[in-house]
Amino acid sequence: MTALPLAATPTTDPTRGPNCWQCRFFGVSHVPATPYACRAMGFQSKMLPALEVLRADGHFCRAFEAKASQPPSA
Repeated sequence: MTALPLAATPTTDPTRGPNCWQCRFFGVSHVPATPYACRAMGFQSKMLPALEVLRADGHFCRAFEAKASQPPSA
């Protein structure tokens, strides 16, 4: 199985992987034991989801999609 390449953008660094806080699928749960959630993969975790994926799979998260930029409020 070959790893999918990550595009080098401000939110993803090919040597560090994606930043969950800048992903459209990242969420915060209200469960103290598992405060972080990934809606793309459907799980909650004590660690950031991208770190859980890296720990379990050995590859950077492939579900990352940058959040849509919001227009500045007036």
